[in-house]
Amino acid sequence: MARSWRFWVGFGVAILLIAGVVSYLASSSPDGLDSATLQGCQVVHTDHGEQLTGSCIAQHATEHTMAASPLADYTIFGHPATSGLAGVIGAVIVLGIAFGGFWLIARSRRAKD
Repeated sequence: MARSWRFWVGFGVAILLIAGVVSYLASSSPDGLDSATLQGCQVVHTDHGEQLTGSCIAQHATEHTMAASPLADYTIFGHPATSGLAGVIGAVIVLGIAFGGFWLIARSRRAKD
């Protein structure tokens, strides 16, 4: 049992290190989906932000409902220097949900036996 816990703790530490370090290496350039939706448009910077000219799918895009959330855009409250910490927080949340889900499944299986 102790050996199993050591594995999971090591696994968790590795995940957190990867989330914290790799987050800083992520590209800020548009990905394939963004590039595909922008085909046929030009991005023009104005006093009010960015505006699209031309004809493309992206002109019909709206802001995501969670765009103002604390972890939006892979940062904490929009500060680019916090992307590593945002990655760690996201990893902790996902690991917590996964651990809780697996714990509930194991518990329900034990109750059936």
